[in-house]
Amino acid sequence: MINDKNRIVVALDCPSVKQAINLAEQLDPKSCRLKVGKELFTREGPAVVEKLRNKGFDIFLDLKFHDIPNTTAAACAAAADLGVWMINVHALGGRRMMEAARNAVDKSSHQPLLIGVTILTSMAVDDLLEIGLTDLPANEVARLAGLAEDSGLDGLVCSAHEAAAMRSRFGSDFVLVTPGIRPDGSEKGDQRRTMTPREALSAGASYLVVGRPISRAEKPVEVLNNIVAEIN
Repeated sequence: MINDKNRIVVALDCPSVKQAINLAEQLDPKSCRLKVGKELFTREGPAVVEKLRNKGFDIFLDLKFHDIPNTTAAACAAAADLGVWMINVHALGGRRMMEAARNAVDKSSHQPLLIGVTILTSMAVDDLLEIGLTDLPANEVARLAGLAEDSGLDGLVCSAHEAAAMRSRFGSDFVLVTPGIRPDGSEKGDQRRTMTPREALSAGASYLVVGRPISRAEKPVEVLNNIVAEIN
C-alpha cells in the first residue's frame, strides 16, 4: 500500500540549469518532488540531478529508456548510480528489455523505482492509428501495462483516465504516475487526456506530475500550495 503524503512531482520544463535551480529554490522538497526530463538532462547532464538532490529533492529522471536490452540495462544502472528516486523505460521496448532493466536496478547499490511508460498522454486514437496501433488508447495501455507488470516493473506512467482500471487490476501496491494533471482553470497545452489533481487521486493515481501550470506560473509556490490544499 502506497503511504506517501508527498504526491506531487513538479516537471522542470526548463532549458537551463539556472532556470531549473531558480524554480527549485522557490519550492519545498517537503511539498513536492522534481522531474528532470530529456531537454534539461541533455543540456546539463548528471550535474543538474546532483544539484537538485543536494537541495533535498527526490528526483524522477524521466528519460523513457527504449533500446536493445543490454543498452537499456546499462542506462538504468547508470541512472541508479545518480541516486534518483524514480526512472522509467518504455514498455514498447518489450519484455526482454524491461526484464533486463529490472535486473540492472536490482543489482545496483541504490535502487530507484522502475516505472513503465505505456501510451503518451499527448496521443489520442488518430495518433495511434498513424503508428499502427489500432485499438483504443485505454486498451493499448492495458495491454502494455500487463506486460510491464509481468516483467517486474514497480508501476506505470499512465493517463489519469486509465488510473482507476489500472488500480483495480494491479492492486494497491502498484505505483501509478499520472502526467497531464491540470488544476482547474489552467490550459491543457499539448496534453489531450487530462484530469484535475483531486480527480486523479480519486481515480487511483499514486503520484501527480504537474509541469507548466507550476513551472510557467508567475507565482509557482502559490500554485503548488493550492494543489496541495486541494488534494489534502
